[in-house]
Order: sequence, then C-alpha cells, then structure tokens
Amino acid sequence: MISVFSNAGEWDASGSVSLESRYFWQDALYQGQGDGQEPSASFQPELRWESDDRRSKVSFVGFVRADEQDSERSHGDVRELYWAYEWDEWGMTLGINKVFWGVTESRHLVDVINQTDGVEDIDQEDKLGQPMLNLNTQREWGRIGLFVLPYFREATYAGDSGRFRGPLPVKADEARYQSGDEQNHVDLALRYSHYFGDLDIGVYWFEGTNREARFELSDEGQYLIPVYDQMSQQGLELQYTIDAWLWKLEAITRQTDADNFWAMVGGFEYTYYQIQASDADLGLLLEYLSDDRDQDITVAPYQNDVFVGTRLTLNDTQDTSVLVGASWDLENQSFGFNLEAERRIGENFSLELRMRTFSDVASDDALYAIRNDDYGQVRFSWFF
Repeated sequence: MISVFSNAGEWDASGSVSLESRYFWQDALYQGQGDGQEPSASFQPELRWESDDRRSKVSFVGFVRADEQDSERSHGDVRELYWAYEWDEWGMTLGINKVFWGVTESRHLVDVINQTDGVEDIDQEDKLGQPMLNLNTQREWGRIGLFVLPYFREATYAGDSGRFRGPLPVKADEARYQSGDEQNHVDLALRYSHYFGDLDIGVYWFEGTNREARFELSDEGQYLIPVYDQMSQQGLELQYTIDAWLWKLEAITRQTDADNFWAMVGGFEYTYYQIQASDADLGLLLEYLSDDRDQDITVAPYQNDVFVGTRLTLNDTQDTSVLVGASWDLENQSFGFNLEAERRIGENFSLELRMRTFSDVASDDALYAIRNDDYGQVRFSWFF
C-alpha cells in the first residue's frame, strides 16, 4: 500500500478492495435472521496531498460495503475528509476525521470522539467519520487538544436479517435525543497528554451527546428506538513501560440524568522477544475489567471480567501476526473466545482470519442476546 503523504506537493491515490465471508454455524435465534454464510465486499478509496513545505495536508478516505444478508450492513461512509495545517507549535484539523484514544487490548473505554460503526464488527474498533474542528498545541509541558464537534453521528445497528442483534431490531432512523438540537448539538472535548520518563498519560473532559444509546420500546412493541442523552465524561489513560512490561490503564467517569457511573480496564502485556532465537515475539496479556453502570438503564458487558490473551508476531516480510484471547465474567461465568490472524501475500494482497465464540452465557449477561452468533470469518484484500 502506498505510504501516507509520501510525495510532497503531489496527490497520492491508494486504497483497497476486500472480499469477506462470515459463517455462522449455529441456528439464528430470532425470526428473519440469516443462517450459514454471509458474504460481502468492501471498497476503501484513499486520496492524500501534502504541500511542499509539509505544513498543509488534505486527506480523503471513503468506505462502502455491500452485504448479501443484512441490508443495514450494506452502507457507505466518509471516514476522512479534512484539511490540516501546522504552524510553529500549533496544529489545526478541519473536516471529517477519526481520532483514537486508548492503550488496552480488551476494551477501548476512553475512545469517545468517533461513533462506532456497529454493523462492521462487534469489537467496536470500526468508527464512523466525525465532523470536527481540532486545535492542538505541543509544548515542553505536554500537548493540549481542543475538539469542537458540530454534528453527531448515529450508531449503526444490524437489520432484521442480520446477526448480532437482540429479539427486537433497532430502528436507527427513529432515534430520539435529550437535546433539542438533536444531531446538531455541538459537543466539546479537551485533552491533555504527555510523558514523564517511561510513563505516558492522557486525561480528557468531554461534554456532549452520549455515543452509547439507551433504548425505548416502540409504541407497537415491535422494535427498539435508540435514545441519545447528554453526558459529561472524564477519562484517564496510563501506560508505563519497564523492560518487556507494558502496564496499562483506562478509566472513565460518566454523568447523565439517568445514571452516574465509573468503569475501568487495566492490566499488562509482557513480551518475550526473539523466542527460540527467531525473529518472532510472543506477548502475554492479562487485563481486569469493571463497570458499575445501572444495567436496568444501559446493558453493557464487562462489569467484573478478566481477559487473558497472547499475541504472536513473526516479524517476517509478510507481517504475520496472531492474537488469541478469552474473557470470563467472574460473576456469572459467561465465556467469550476471540482469534485474529493476518498475513500479507506478496506486495499487494493480505489474508485475515477471525473467529469469535460465546459459551455458558448467563441470561443476565449482555452477550445473552447474541449467544448463538458464533462465527468464523475470512477476508481477502487487494491493496493498490
């Protein structure tokens, strides 16, 4: 794939085309859901430009997917469409962009700027493009970023025929808002980040529309309506590096009219480098997750869970890597398993494998509604 902003003063065009197939080996739980194989194809074009003095940048990243089974998963989005400019100790980004915050593996708790593209995957790592004005300043004492977010992106949900939904489908286009400005409410975020020796720290304050909806039953009782409340949220992320150890912590507190709660995920990753005199590295991960939100208002996993995983990176020319992880609910013993593997093929192709399973899921667990949605996935991509 062509490197980002590789030729100053010139436009760089790149992108990818992917063919994907998911296979669900358990019967669907709800009427209308598809069984068996779910093929789809996606296209992600990218166009970037950088001025000769490298102060000014323009970026466009589009995304479109066609899914054979779930019409709601057939969708498109502008992931990036922004102009960025840097001068002295300042930087500004105006347009649609994606911003990632977080350090842990099992849950990205502090990542709040972009809305989740929920039909792409249930790991919440795929995000919709967010309109923003972002102003940053980098000083000796740290980096401060101000985010002005003038338009709210509604979450995407599986359709009637899609997997990964509850007994009643969600009608995203009937969303309700606490704010009278609805999607035009201007959200604000302020973040400070810096490092002190081997310790990296990030703290932020967010004021605006909650990215996680609660749900109300429709008048006919046939579907769910997402309701987006206003919230204040404060976040903290820490990462401490000592030799082969990475100690990580993410924590938030959130205040809404319906609920005030805190949540955290913390643990470590220890890496064995060049195992057996090879170029391969092997990482061991252990994280604890806690979330004390009122489950009668917003159902969420990870109230009292442990995640254990291992990451194998071969460091070969094909960038081969494998991540295997499992999570246990310490209260109800619900169990989840995840495998992700990827490898480049030649200069322009890649192959990704993924598998997720759920077992012994308790009826009061957030994953109970999708307990039969175990699946395996193969994705073949061409980069140009």
